[in-house]
Amino acid sequence: MSSKHRRLFFALWPDEKTRRELAVLQTLLPQGQGRWVHGADLHLTLQFLGQVAPDRQACISRAAADVEGQAFELCITHLDFWSRPRVAWAGPDQVPEALSRLVADLGGHLESCGFPRESRTYRPHVTLLRKAPPSGVIALEKPITWPVEDFVLVESRPGGEPPWYRVVERWPLDAGPEMTFSGQGLTS
Repeated sequence: MSSKHRRLFFALWPDEKTRRELAVLQTLLPQGQGRWVHGADLHLTLQFLGQVAPDRQACISRAAADVEGQAFELCITHLDFWSRPRVAWAGPDQVPEALSRLVADLGGHLESCGFPRESRTYRPHVTLLRKAPPSGVIALEKPITWPVEDFVLVESRPGGEPPWYRVVERWPLDAGPEMTFSGQGLTS
């Protein structure tokens, strides 16, 4: 890894098909307002780490390697808006148990690297627009099915031209004997 501090976070990183479908959701939001998230930067954050010193980066990689997660499908069902911090986002109605376990397990392993567990309830979302004008919930006519097969460590490099995020490392999730991925997503 680099010899300098890096701004890092763990995330679910969509495959190209899911990324295109998420980008289309941006067209459902008010146009010409706010700061759009570049299509290549769309992701779902698992845990934000912030500025990380080089001596902690190896510990982070080991902690992630120790996570025992299961592959799952994430169903993005609606768009919503948070007035603070003025963000329009897409997310699921139901949080899959495998996602909750992944976040908890990752947080537990990162404690050994000096990162405290998040005290707020985890609310999975994909940020689509920052500094967004107020809007209400929009139910998607056709939900997006996102097959989640791995999780990633991402470096944030804001400033200049997007994309601002770069995948640094990737860890697979166990598909398990009862689950396989088809061209359409996860099947049992």
